[in-house]
Order: sequence, then structure tokens, then C-alpha cells
Amino acid sequence: MGYMGDLICYNESGRAWVEIDPGAVVHNAHALKALLPDGCEMMAVVKTDAYGHGAAGIAKMLWDEGVRAFAVATVDEGVDLRKEGITGNILVLGYAPACHAVVLADNELELAVVDGVHARELDGTGVKLRVHIAIDTGMHRFGVEPRNIAEIEDIFRCRNLTVVGTGSHLAVPDSQDSGDVEFTNRQIKLFYDTIDALREKGHDVGKVHVQASYAVCNYPGLQCDYARIGIMLYGVMSDYSQVKVRPDLRPVLSLRARIAQVRCVEAGESVSYGRIYSTARPSKLATVCIGYADGVSRQMSGNGGMCIVNGIKVPVVGRVCMDLLMIDVTDAGCVRAGDAVTLIGRDGGAEIRCEDFAAASGTITNEVLCRLGGRLPRVILKSKEAAGHG
Repeated sequence: MGYMGDLICYNESGRAWVEIDPGAVVHNAHALKALLPDGCEMMAVVKTDAYGHGAAGIAKMLWDEGVRAFAVATVDEGVDLRKEGITGNILVLGYAPACHAVVLADNELELAVVDGVHARELDGTGVKLRVHIAIDTGMHRFGVEPRNIAEIEDIFRCRNLTVVGTGSHLAVPDSQDSGDVEFTNRQIKLFYDTIDALREKGHDVGKVHVQASYAVCNYPGLQCDYARIGIMLYGVMSDYSQVKVRPDLRPVLSLRARIAQVRCVEAGESVSYGRIYSTARPSKLATVCIGYADGVSRQMSGNGGMCIVNGIKVPVVGRVCMDLLMIDVTDAGCVRAGDAVTLIGRDGGAEIRCEDFAAASGTITNEVLCRLGGRLPRVILKSKEAAGHG
């Protein structure tokens, strides 16, 4: 059973679970900080429950490593962090209507202002708020376009809003295609030109931020006050995109599940819903206690989806069900009910990275991690247990 044989001892009751390696979080934080220019701080993006890793736990680990700024997507996510005792700056990157003003103020949350109308609505509440102005430099998701400089200046004039930051978001910083690089450089120039113009008009733009994870690796020299780092903190990339500077990252998360039953079937037997798969030989199949309700894509079967049993990679066969999936363990040695299976992570000498899992799911790692179901408990590994993955 190798490493996984010991795993059953501390998670005996689990049907499926996520493991978090704190040592990998610390390692990645240091590796990414090393890429930042002098004067630039990491703003750890812990939205969507820290990409499925557990926001409060990750934030506490990062706080211990000197991180003092965090970003979330919603007001509720920010409030939850405060309830868990997280201090420091917390920026709500997503839209929040004016009705949340009191909650924002009471929890000392900072908020991204998407345009002049949004700013006036917030200002009209009479609640004192700390805000960051979102500048739309070409992604066209939200923010004020630089040509509307008067609209941006009006935000500074709002009596109840204190501008403590100004940021933008790059659309294709992960691409090395010449056209995409040209587009990104135009976005960067437009952002800094806008910052310069506002400063020349006497406005304090606060903390400047335009880089996310890929921009830190492909445009490392940008002078910003914050770098908003998300996916790479967790030791993965959105896909296998090329980057100019590749930090030494370690995957933080592993996904495991338990085998419920093992059966032998003859050649030509169909498996699971829709009969989309039939055995080509006499086979030994195992039913695993995890499914699409937990975040495992129905596309895994027939699209290269794999699991690891006894340190051996085996294929997912038949359609993934809501709570279960089947794997072919014919070549995996002695396999029994109760054995643990790895869907993301390492078992012995075999590894399935989140990037591999995402490719078999027809998506990117960000989506895979964010949709790992809430019924999957998060198990924080101790140092000895985490070392067993190596």
C-alpha cells in the first residue's frame, strides 16, 4: 500500500477528503515573494475559500509568514475571515452594492469601486469606506475606462470614500503570443499613464496593483505596491502555460477517496450510466466514493482521467456518477474495499498534478479547485504526514 496504507489510520471514517500541506503553502509564499521587486507586497488572493483550500487556514498560515494583505471576491468572504480572527487589509475584489456599506465598515473591509455610479451610491449611504478604484485598461469586465478621467476624479471627491488603492486586471498575462504580449504591454502602459495623470492632478491613488500570478512571472519588473497572487500560491498553474520566470512551486492540495467495492467482470461488460464504456478484457473494477457532486467532472472518463492506487496509475472508466466513480484496477495488484485512492496528489512514485486533472476535465486548475465540494473535509497534514508525499 505504500504511503496510502498509513493514511487510513488518521482518516478512517472518510469517504473522500482534501489534504492540505502547510509546508507547501509556506514554501510557495517564499518562492513568490522572491520574485517581487523592492517595495512590492504580496496580496494573497483567498477568494472562493482560498481556491478550495480553506480560506481561514491558508490566511493564518500566510499571516505567520508576514503576509498582511488579502483579497476576496465577496463581502461575506471578508466577514468570514474577520470572524476567524484574520487582521490586516482585506480587499473585496468583486462588486458589492451600497446596501453592504455598514457591514464593510464594521468589518474594516476595503472595496473595489467599479465606476462613478457605484461610487456615488456608496457615498450616498453616509458610511465612511476605504475603497480601491478599478481601472478598465482593456479587459472590459468592470472598472472605469481611462478616457473617462473626469469620472475617476469624481470618485476622489466623494466625501465618505477614502481612496486607498488603484488597480487594474490584465487579460492575457499568461500568453507569450506576440499579439497578446503587445496587448498586455498596452494595458500596462495605459494603467501607469492613468496613474501618472491622476497624480499630476494632485490625487493620492493609494496602493497601486496590476499584477496577478502570471504577471508576476511574465512581467516581474513592474513597480507596484501590491501583487495579487492567487493560483500560484497553491502550487499550481492555470494550465501548462509557459512563463518567463518559473518559480519553484509545490502543490498544496491532494484529493483522496475511499474504495467501497471491488468486483471482477468479464470482457464486454458495460460500466455505469449510458453504457458508454465496455471492458475490453476480463477486468477488476473498483467503485470509489467520490463523484461530480464533489467536483469530479463527468468528462473524466474517456478523456484521460486517472487515479492512483498502490502507487500505480489506473483509468477512470464509465460515466462519473453524482457520488461515485469506477476505476479499472486490473493491473494495480491487491486492491480491497477501504483502500484509499488518489485523484490529485502523490502516492509512492506516481503523481497526478492538478494540471493533469484539469486537462482530463476539459478545464483549468482554477475551476477544478474552486468546485471541490463543501462536503469534502479539509485535512491539514502534520509535517511527518506531508513528508510522506515526497
